[in-house]
Amino acid sequence: MRELIDRARALLAAHPVIDGHNDLAWELRKRVHYDFDRLDIARPQPSLHTDIPRLRAGGVGAQFWSVYVPSKLAGDQAVRATLEQIDAVHTMVRRYPDTFVLATTADEVERAVSGGWIASLLGAEGGHSIDCSLGVLRTLQALGVRYLTLTHNDNVPWADSATDRPRVGGLSRFGEDVVREMNYVGMLVDLSHVAPTTMQAALRVTASPVIFSHSSARALCDVPRNVPDEVLVALARNGGVCMVTFVPPFISPRSAAWSAEAKQHLADAGVDPDDPDGPAAAAPLAAWERDHPRPRVTVAEVADHVEHVREVAGVDHVGLGGDYDGVASQPEGLEDVACYPRLLAELLDRHWSDGDLAKLTWVNPLRVLRDAEAVARQLQASRGPLLSIVHELDGLEEPNP
Repeated sequence: MRELIDRARALLAAHPVIDGHNDLAWELRKRVHYDFDRLDIARPQPSLHTDIPRLRAGGVGAQFWSVYVPSKLAGDQAVRATLEQIDAVHTMVRRYPDTFVLATTADEVERAVSGGWIASLLGAEGGHSIDCSLGVLRTLQALGVRYLTLTHNDNVPWADSATDRPRVGGLSRFGEDVVREMNYVGMLVDLSHVAPTTMQAALRVTASPVIFSHSSARALCDVPRNVPDEVLVALARNGGVCMVTFVPPFISPRSAAWSAEAKQHLADAGVDPDDPDGPAAAAPLAAWERDHPRPRVTVAEVADHVEHVREVAGVDHVGLGGDYDGVASQPEGLEDVACYPRLLAELLDRHWSDGDLAKLTWVNPLRVLRDAEAVARQLQASRGPLLSIVHELDGLEEPNP
């Protein structure tokens, strides 16, 4: 295995990981309200999954930093919190100029990596962050956001989430215009977290390749957050990329069952089951876990998902989205951002070629970013920005001015 890890590290030196999703910004908000003097990621931070030494050790060349805010926030509260998250990532980039550089295009990603930096891109996790406003969407793009996940765990008025009750049957008319305007500004449409009906509707409407920034294969772990095979087939036709996540309940059916039982235990204890990592959950979850240990999830099981996406969608349509610092624990061998060589070593042991691994880590997400930019240029040459208003298109109650 040592020889395979050495080969993986050599490959990552030439084709570093472009990772689709990391929640460090929200962890910084929760722990120290973005105070890098109190939590300096230039030094090892064992209570986090992410710090600069481990990003370097893991061969990460570009990171989509999630500017996530909880979907319980709505309206201008969600927009404000998203702007604060964006500001935090910009602050981090300025704070560590020898490590990070903001990147908004594929060319900028390539220049950053060739100069020895980690390219920093932004992804907004949930359509609630735009408060049903295409103007806000365009403003987020101007601030550097390069993908929008159409929903998080709850529906938005114009799109159905995978983990909420269906409301609009996928995308409403305004939701379709959100996708069209994302194409227009060159923002990637991210279909992680959305219902299969929303996946299919977005794939029907979009002119650009889409991504799943952090999702795995539903055929191997039947949870709503994963991607059905029929969608993976459609994704290949679209030219997009499924960035396989490492989240244990999305990888292992045993872990998914454990997670469901843990949430039920929290609900029975009067704790919000949708916030299992929150402070109120710590004591009851620890007590329950003593008698119900977390199931073991391995690098090999993550590799199974990577291989399944390759088999169904093709090697040109698979990538990586670890969701580090977005969950309490990760699989054995993938505990933090230093561990990407372990996954590549597992795939090398399964006879993946260097060329196919380069597509997984680097080539595929960079191509999708570049293709989205090309579509945006074409659309901007043919029309202006959309002026759609949600209550006019979808018959919703007009908001107060």
